Amino acid sequence: MKLSKIATLVRPSQTLSISDRANLEREKGIDIINFSAGEPDFDTPENVKMAAISAIEDGFTKYTEYEGIYDLRAAVADYLERFNLKYAPEQIVVSNGSKHALKNAFTAIIDPGDEVIVPAPYWNSYIDIINMVYGVPVVVKTKKENVFKITVEELERVYTEKTKVIIINSPNNPTGVMYTEQELREIAEFAVEKDLFVISDEVYQSLVYSKKLQHISIASLGKEIYERTIVITSLSKKYAMTGWRVGFSASNLEVAKAIGNIQSNSTSNVNSIAQVAAIEALDNTEEEAEKMLKEFQHRRDYIAQRISDIPLISCMIPKGAFYLFVDISKLIGEKVDGVEIKSSKDVAEILMDKYKVAVVPSEAFGYENYIRISYATSMRDIVEGARRIEKFVKDHF
Repeated sequence: MKLSKIATLVRPSQTLSISDRANLEREKGIDIINFSAGEPDFDTPENVKMAAISAIEDGFTKYTEYEGIYDLRAAVADYLERFNLKYAPEQIVVSNGSKHALKNAFTAIIDPGDEVIVPAPYWNSYIDIINMVYGVPVVVKTKKENVFKITVEELERVYTEKTKVIIINSPNNPTGVMYTEQELREIAEFAVEKDLFVISDEVYQSLVYSKKLQHISIASLGKEIYERTIVITSLSKKYAMTGWRVGFSASNLEVAKAIGNIQSNSTSNVNSIAQVAAIEALDNTEEEAEKMLKEFQHRRDYIAQRISDIPLISCMIPKGAFYLFVDISKLIGEKVDGVEIKSSKDVAEILMDKYKVAVVPSEAFGYENYIRISYATSMRDIVEGARRIEKFVKDHF
C-alpha cells in the first residue's frame, strides 16, 4: 500500500510544530519562552463569549447555509467596506479559518500544473496548500534592500504561460512589511495585463501601528483587479479568536459561488455557534480590539529596540502584524561549543535546547539567515526572552 503523492509532499506546519514542542516543555514545568506562535495571548472578549453562550441556550445548533449565515456575511461585507472594499453578502464565504479559505480559493481557480507565484519570505502553509490542489509553487526570493517586497521586474522574470496566480500578503507574515498603494498598483497592472488571479492574504489588515499608515487592499484599486482578486481574512488575530476557526473569502460572484460549492461538499458550514460569536466580534468589539492593538504596539517597540541593541543581530521595525524578522546572518559560520552554525535552524535549536526560547527559523518561510519572533505574548515573556537571546549572543560571539 502506498500513500498518495500529495500526502508525501505536504509537511506539518513548522510554526505549529515548534509551538507544540514549546507547550509540551512548559507542561513539564520548564520555563519556556514561546516566541513561535502567531496567536494573541489575550482571551476572546467577554461579549463575544457571551454571544456564543446565548446561541447555545437558544438552540442555534443546527446546520446553517454552507456559505455562512446571511447576517454574518453582511457583517463581513460591512467590515471590509472600512478598507474601501465593496462586496455583497453573496460574494462572501465563511470558512473554517483562513487556511480553509485559502484551500477553497486555490481549489476553485487552480488546475493541475498551474503555477502560483509566491514571494518569499512567505507564510509557511502557502506551499503545502498549493501542493494539495496540484498547483506548482514558484517561489521568488525578495530582496532585503527592497524591504522583502516583490517587484514587477521579479514577476516578469518568473512569469510563464502556466502562471495563474500571484499571492500578496500585506501586512506580511513573517516580516511585518506593508505594500504601498503605488507598489500594489504596479502589481495590479501586471496581473490584469497577464490575465492572472491575485490571492490577497489580509489576515493582519487591522494590525497596523501608525494612524498615518492605512492598510490598502489591492482589490480596492480598480474594477479589473477587483474582479481578479480573492481577499482572504479572518477573526483570529484581531479579536483573539484563533480557536473559533472563522475565516472569510471575498471575491467576484462567480468565484464565490464556486468556493461555496466546494465548501458545501467538504465541510459544509462553519460551526453555528462560532458564527454568532463572529457577528458580535465584528459589530461590537472595536474598543477591545483597539486595546489589544495598543498593547501589541507597546510590545513591538520594546522587543524591536532590545533586539537592535544586541550585537551581531538586527531587525526592522514592523509596520503591521506581530512579528520581528531578525537577521542572524553574522552568526552563520561561527561555532557554538565546537559546532558550526550553518543555518537559522541551528540557531533556533540552540535557543530552544540551551536557552529555552522557541523561535521559528526562516527556512520555514522560504528564506535563509533569519529567525521570526512573535511578540503576541506577555511582556514578562518578551522581557525575559530578549534577555536570554542577548545572553546567547554574548556567551558565544
